[in-house]
Amino acid sequence: MSKFLFFSILIASLMTATSLFAQEEDVFYHTVERGQTVYSIAKMYDVKVDDIYRLNINSEESIKAGSQLRIPQKKAAIKAEVEGVYLFHTIQAKETLYGVSQKYGVSAESIIEANPGLSNLSFATGKIIRIPSNVKPKQTTEIVETRRGVKEVYYTILEKETVYNLCKRFKTTEQELLKLNPELAGGLRKGMTIRIPLRINEDDISREDELDAGEVNAMLDARTAAKPVKAARIALLLPYNATNPKVIAGGSSITEYYEGMLLAADSLRRMGYITELFVFDIGDRKEDLQKILDEDADVLESVSLIIGGVSNEQIRLISDFALKYKKKYVIPITSKNDEVLTNAYVFQVNTPQTYLCDNAAFAAANLFDKYNIVFIDTKDKDEQTDFINTFKKELRGRTTSFRDFTYNEDTFESKIIADLSADKPNLIIPLSNTEEALNKITTVLRSITNTKPEYKITLLGYPVWQSYNKCLDDYHALDTYIYSLFYADNLNPDVKAFYDTYRNWYSKSPSQKPFPKYSMLGFDTGMYFFGSLQKHGENFETELPATKHKSLQIGFNFERVNNWGGFINTNIYIVHYNKDFTITRSDFK
Repeated sequence: MSKFLFFSILIASLMTATSLFAQEEDVFYHTVERGQTVYSIAKMYDVKVDDIYRLNINSEESIKAGSQLRIPQKKAAIKAEVEGVYLFHTIQAKETLYGVSQKYGVSAESIIEANPGLSNLSFATGKIIRIPSNVKPKQTTEIVETRRGVKEVYYTILEKETVYNLCKRFKTTEQELLKLNPELAGGLRKGMTIRIPLRINEDDISREDELDAGEVNAMLDARTAAKPVKAARIALLLPYNATNPKVIAGGSSITEYYEGMLLAADSLRRMGYITELFVFDIGDRKEDLQKILDEDADVLESVSLIIGGVSNEQIRLISDFALKYKKKYVIPITSKNDEVLTNAYVFQVNTPQTYLCDNAAFAAANLFDKYNIVFIDTKDKDEQTDFINTFKKELRGRTTSFRDFTYNEDTFESKIIADLSADKPNLIIPLSNTEEALNKITTVLRSITNTKPEYKITLLGYPVWQSYNKCLDDYHALDTYIYSLFYADNLNPDVKAFYDTYRNWYSKSPSQKPFPKYSMLGFDTGMYFFGSLQKHGENFETELPATKHKSLQIGFNFERVNNWGGFINTNIYIVHYNKDFTITRSDFK
């Protein structure tokens, strides 16, 4: 045999072994949703990013909504050795909670406890649930025959089992059980082994009967009914007097946020609702916050909702507290935090950048799929690469064509006309979000619309554009759209009324920072969450679709990221500067 042939066989064998090893690796399947990244998915399942790359070819380049990723099960979970480590299960078609419980040998209650977001809606084909890995499998039963020829079962009690359920399952009575097991007079305890008279088919001992299976599956519907509360008790943990710029840019922003919340509490008071605020200044250092969490734990345990934390260190500490005591926790400002991926009690108000870009790109593709689309590279700073790449990927997925154009001052007008269409409207998108980039193109584009009316031109832009007040005429003339998480129309009567009330209360105007206005952010957040608590009670998350607030500056559409994680606000605005000088703001959810 030649050396070449020998090495070819060896390499082929190794490749086959590697392939078999990959197939045998314990994995589950995750369906990618809009806004998710490989990093966030890895964080969600507590695995390494490189492991996802290894198991999914091309995932390092990009992933797209709707595609499936293979995710490795953690070895510690497979071995069922570590408390707090979970197996992950992808729900199959026609699968039930009862079936999953039986498959893994754990109680349905423990599965529900590990997945606070689980319901009949979220228990759906393709969705993922956590399975507690440290729960011991259900005990088998030993059947014995007494001297009288009567069969009995030696049965080990599981967690949360009751005498009533045992009697129902084994077709016996409480009196019979007590006669055979005098120790039951002291109560039923997990781990006890008791004798039970056998009156059912032996094959049915290791599983619950059909009625019990129905009761297990019905647990997904067992949501606590909404119960309004007399007073909403909320803790505010904010760095009012922070001096560290890494914690908050400008201490006055946090003060205005608090002032807006006070106005929300007063507005609800006039509607007949009572709000009790417990206010803490958490400062700059995590030691200051930890001291509050330790020394004022009794107060914080008494509230229904915690709002606060600005830095990642602060947010992590509050998130751990909220998870431990099962308190709803609102992260009010930052979008750059991962706690929402693994803490079921977290509500993240500020939409993460990837969700914002994905939703904006999806909305833009819906609005402009019939347009002639032109991207203009003006060679300016602050190119919006994330949005542009996401938008282009969305367009390619729909087989919608677009053009790339490089700006040159001397030839811009003549060359851009060659890329425009007279048969359908044209959408122009500069790659940069700067005012300089905008000014380079608007004069020429307005001239084209005035002198060549056959070319219908629309601009698409970015959140920061709403701060370029000198460009408003251009926006209206060019039928401009922008996407943004925040937008307040100063001509809106409700916005005007807010400004008047703020000035009356505080004898000052809100800061001139274009967006977001922290006072309005505090007001909108307060109206939404204080009102939700008072109308629906502590379990208000079950009523989120019915929770309405006519927002001044930020809309709310909270979606749970997974069955064991928290909620992200996925609402964005599409703001349209109409040619008749009106402005319309539409929610995109």
